[in-house]
Amino acid sequence: MTFEATHVADDVPAAPVPARKVVAWALWDWGSAAFNAVITTFVFTRWLTSEAFVDASVVDAADAEVAAGTVGGPAQAALDSVLADHSSWLGWGLAAAGLLIALIAPVTGARSDDSGRRRLWLGTHTGITVAISAAMFLVTPDPGSLTQNLLLGIFLLAAGNVFFELASVNYNATLSQVSTRKNVGRISGIGWGAGYIGGIVLLLILFVGFINPEVGWFGVTGENGMDIRVAVLVSALWFGAFAVPVLVAVPEVTASRSRARLDIVGSYRKLFADIATLWRDRRDVLRFLVASAVYRDGLAGVFTFGAVIASVSFGFSASGVIVFAIAANVVSGIATIIAGFVEDRVGPKAIIVTSLVGLLVSGLAVFVLHDGGQTIFWIFGLLLCVFVGPAQSSSRALLLRRTPPGRESEIFGLYATTGRAASFMAPAAWAVFISVSGQSHVGILGLMLVLLIGLVLLLPVPGVPADADRTVDDVTAA
Repeated sequence: MTFEATHVADDVPAAPVPARKVVAWALWDWGSAAFNAVITTFVFTRWLTSEAFVDASVVDAADAEVAAGTVGGPAQAALDSVLADHSSWLGWGLAAAGLLIALIAPVTGARSDDSGRRRLWLGTHTGITVAISAAMFLVTPDPGSLTQNLLLGIFLLAAGNVFFELASVNYNATLSQVSTRKNVGRISGIGWGAGYIGGIVLLLILFVGFINPEVGWFGVTGENGMDIRVAVLVSALWFGAFAVPVLVAVPEVTASRSRARLDIVGSYRKLFADIATLWRDRRDVLRFLVASAVYRDGLAGVFTFGAVIASVSFGFSASGVIVFAIAANVVSGIATIIAGFVEDRVGPKAIIVTSLVGLLVSGLAVFVLHDGGQTIFWIFGLLLCVFVGPAQSSSRALLLRRTPPGRESEIFGLYATTGRAASFMAPAAWAVFISVSGQSHVGILGLMLVLLIGLVLLLPVPGVPADADRTVDDVTAA
């Protein structure tokens, strides 16, 4: 392969990295959970698709039917139809964002490597994400402009996803600057675990301070969605504050001196040439990108549809789902940190394979024993969460171990692209299995099928020894 070894000295530390630099790096993960947990998962997205953005007359008519004991009446059907439309709009918005990420992530990553502006673009993309998150405060359930505000919220959410993913590409690439071949798994696990725990800390603060009480801190109430809007604004400030340390503590990379500066068109030509070269000379990297795209979509599906399984199939209340979500993220965070230490001894592929097998066993147990009630979900649902984080963190570490020095942002850009290309699999499998069976808990089998396919694709990919270094030979192998 013809990736040049331009950053071996600068980006692959030979000596242990100071703990303060690792902490500064991990704080970005801690802070970025504000976008993942609050905005895209539990609070803002859920609010956009709630009855808050439905005309009050439609909601009142449906409530009247329920009060009268009418099940499935025309008013309820009308409400369900509106909510389904809103969910569809949200899906299309996020799909457009995903397509844009797939198109631009590898090129922007490569250009930041070549120009020596990895930290600059990490700061820029993070800052734009924070600004977009803060702008979500402007979204209101105004009765006179419900549709316009809903579309504004979807647009901001889609735009935020684009810039968050671009920031993540550069952030993942900086893992090479705060780790050595002996501790890359540990450092990756610490960062990923910090993300889980940081998200829960912030959710607890927002839940206690603004969302749960009728009158929250500073007199905030739910009128005009103010509790949600303030929660999103606090989340933006949280992310911005915790993103600063990595920009101060982790130095900028050195610009490539041997790769010609390319315009946008030339960058895309180079991208396709590099993919062809990966296929010809480093097929193991390309195979891992494909395999990880599939099983990472399965992992995302476990979290995305976990709340649905809990509430629909196991009868969890809304508050019960939140309690389980908190426990799930704490378990995932702790497990991920521990797995990172183990990975540095056994290698990342062993952790990923073990995690995928554990997920398959736990998921099948949830399906087979679903008649056992909430206790079964607490046991095996939390067991599922034990394996999700380690698989994600070790995937990042394995890819870094196989990435030529100096090309980290480019390869992590491809990582983002392949992930987006496969992002339809888990939702589609979930929907197909439920549609065929007519039972919601059967959707679990769809998620397990995606994980199984990813595992099968991963098994032929050669593992990387825990103490393997990224040598010049690895970089220039042809």
